[in-house]
Amino acid sequence: MKQRLAAAAVLGLSATLALAACSSSSKSSSSGGSASGAVTIKLVAADYGTGASNSSQTYWQAVADAFHKSNPNVTVQVQTIDWNDLSSKVQTMIQNKQYPDVLEGLTYAQYVQDGIAYKASDVLDASTLSNINPIFGKAGEVSGTEYGIPWTTSSRAMFYNKKLFTQAGITTPPTTWDQLKADAQTIATKTGKTGFGLPLGSEEAQAESLLWFLGNGGGLTDASGKYAINSAANIATYQYLQGLVKSGATEPDPATKNRTDLWQQFAQGNVGMINGSPALIPIIQKAGVLQSSDYGVIAVPGKSAPLTSTVGVADYVVALNNNNHQAAIKSFLDFAYNDQNQLAFDNEYDLLPATTSATNSMSSNPQFAGFVKNLGTATLYPSSQANWSTVLTAIQKQIGTAITGDPKSVLGQIQQTATSGQ
Repeated sequence: MKQRLAAAAVLGLSATLALAACSSSSKSSSSGGSASGAVTIKLVAADYGTGASNSSQTYWQAVADAFHKSNPNVTVQVQTIDWNDLSSKVQTMIQNKQYPDVLEGLTYAQYVQDGIAYKASDVLDASTLSNINPIFGKAGEVSGTEYGIPWTTSSRAMFYNKKLFTQAGITTPPTTWDQLKADAQTIATKTGKTGFGLPLGSEEAQAESLLWFLGNGGGLTDASGKYAINSAANIATYQYLQGLVKSGATEPDPATKNRTDLWQQFAQGNVGMINGSPALIPIIQKAGVLQSSDYGVIAVPGKSAPLTSTVGVADYVVALNNNNHQAAIKSFLDFAYNDQNQLAFDNEYDLLPATTSATNSMSSNPQFAGFVKNLGTATLYPSSQANWSTVLTAIQKQIGTAITGDPKSVLGQIQQTATSGQ
């Protein structure tokens, strides 16, 4: 994917969304006809940018402005919040009864439990709703009804540094845990670099852990959908990871390492292998150390074979029903979910769309084709669980300590958090 200068990115985004406004004006006007009179709705969204040059505030404001041209009676007030502060700031808004009309980036089940969430069918046209990726749409259901509307998606694969493999005398990438361990040790010994990056810090320990759980037939939940964080398979997985770290195959302190930091190290050529998403690609390109021919992307190795179902992630939109703005929300969301807006967002942040038509369009890009293919069989987080946000926090803060502590005890504590009150 080409590098974008900040000015070019803003101009390109504005042009794309202007076209979206033109192509969607008839649909937006008709669906917004019931939103008579001047209405202001508030959108609160996560900021996916890395700075002012690509802040999500710029993206959403452009969408809001383009929408307003087609729907002059509806104004969308945009507020984007850094990921690190999003949950706490939104929670404060809710506690103070300052309800946004649309939330993007957070889990949705708690709002359903509180009785303040619109059903997806209340705020999307049938044609828009039917275009939502069915796997992630299904994951947005609570008791069989969809409330969470996926906005953007991604999947995971393993990246490996071909240069370091060649220096270490390794001819093919690993397909199993033991092969990964042996290759990582060889890279560390022969090149002095980190063999495998294992980010179990608070940023995204849940994704890394789930990838390893899946490789041993485990997961965050069992076949019935109940939490099974301390299953025998998961405990055995962390026992294996303890040995992986002790062998020198990884960095020495995974519990303190966040994904972004290790991705940067991979991009600088200092890590042999790491699990990643499409968002790692622009980090590699920006670093300028590895060319596209210098790294490969493969299925994540499992205990005895590569994963056939990798981790899939979606960030959701949920509409809240406390301000009586249903018609205006529906007009805006139908507009926001058109292909032009979906693709503009995902091209800006190197993610994957949430709609089938936009996903099909992106699948022709060779950099994303494998990740798009993975979406069809992906394993998702149990985000429909009302307490998922609480469990997620517990995983992020605690699970990395299973590397130096007792895996059975650590996973058991998280399981207790997951099942308390249920």
